Amino acid sequence: MKLNVYLAGEIHTSWREDIIAECSAHNLDIAFTAPVTDHAASDDCGVTIMGAEPNKFWHDSKGAHLNSMRTRKAIKDADIVVVRFGEKYKQWNAAFDAGFAHALGKSLIVLQMEEHNHALKEVDAAAQAVCYSAKEVAQCLTYILTDKLP
Repeated sequence: MKLNVYLAGEIHTSWREDIIAECSAHNLDIAFTAPVTDHAASDDCGVTIMGAEPNKFWHDSKGAHLNSMRTRKAIKDADIVVVRFGEKYKQWNAAFDAGFAHALGKSLIVLQMEEHNHALKEVDAAAQAVCYSAKEVAQCLTYILTDKLP
């Protein structure tokens, strides 16, 4: 079995690389996709490609629309969506990605900190798994593909 896994959410830490490395160590057949994680490129892609905007709202809107095409395609193609809610920043995009994945009937793994349990209770209720470390996510994916426990 092969899995397509979309890694959504927080872009300020190495959690994606940690999951990929752990899964690679177990030789799992997983194709990982992710949003653009270069924050400046993600913010400025619209105006770089389609022209400057004097109003910051329209600047951001161009980038958001362009990025949404990548995100929409990746979530639709995914077998499992892993959504990471980070500690420092408000994660509106992560919540939106989790909701979109759930609406499409995608399997959902939420990666969060325990202190966010209450704030994310509705998101967690839609998830098939809630994890607190990248290692736990990798262990879930390992079990799904191999039926082997850690």
